[in-house]
Amino acid sequence: MGLRLKFNLVLVAIFIIGLGAAGWVSNTLLLQNARSEVVKSAGLMMEAALSVRKYTVDQVRPQLNKLPPETFFPQTVPAYAATEVLGGFKQDYAEYSYKEAALNPTNPRDRAADWEADIVNQFRQANTDGDLLGERDTPNGRQLYLAKPIRITNPACLQCHTSAEAAPPAMVKIYGPANGFGWKLNEIIGAQIVSVPMEVPTRNARRSLVTFMGSLGLVFALVFIVINVMLSLLIVRPIRDLSAAADKVSTGDFKQPEFKDKGKDEIAVLSASFNRMRRSLKKAMQLMRE
Repeated sequence: MGLRLKFNLVLVAIFIIGLGAAGWVSNTLLLQNARSEVVKSAGLMMEAALSVRKYTVDQVRPQLNKLPPETFFPQTVPAYAATEVLGGFKQDYAEYSYKEAALNPTNPRDRAADWEADIVNQFRQANTDGDLLGERDTPNGRQLYLAKPIRITNPACLQCHTSAEAAPPAMVKIYGPANGFGWKLNEIIGAQIVSVPMEVPTRNARRSLVTFMGSLGLVFALVFIVINVMLSLLIVRPIRDLSAAADKVSTGDFKQPEFKDKGKDEIAVLSASFNRMRRSLKKAMQLMRE
């Protein structure tokens, strides 16, 4: 096995290890950044929903409450307003969704699906008001969800949700007497859930990884070629010439010219040593002939 082959095998082994490590680190960082972007998008949607809720409570409801008591407008309900406003996302971004999922909702469209009910039950069991962040697989790809519990903290809400008899008749006429009643103060009855797709950011992260790894491979190929050319010119060829000359000198052939030993590198030192050995051996052979 030649010197160049040994050197190249070591170089390729180092490259494979380095490429694997760089790929793993880069993939981890890119996926983390992609997930951070998705979490940020989910947070913005949640903040938009909270803003709509606050606007409805502070400015819309007081105006509509001036109407006769026998009238009822769903637009006065914060959950309805937030769902309607963020529902507009689906027109251009079908995979983005917002839902105020409840176990016993007044509006049937807010009834929690199985996975949403699991989130609500987690909040109820933990009795916490903190956020819940997670991922799930859907027919449209993997999605990230951000959830906040819906807790009844305002006693005024119980006027509509204690019983059908105590609720506004206009509301009961719209939604019926079977749903959305029996709520209690400080009870978690549902969750605000934002779902954001992860497919596009993840795909972009993978594309960036492929581009980076391809660029790294191209750089290695160029470095590999340059190193091999320099190795051939500066090390392999001089050593090969020295080896051939030494083989001839060892058989008594002193017609080979001396090597140039300019410089202070190892090859120059080896050439100078070879030249001294050649002269000494030639002189010794001449003395023997005399």
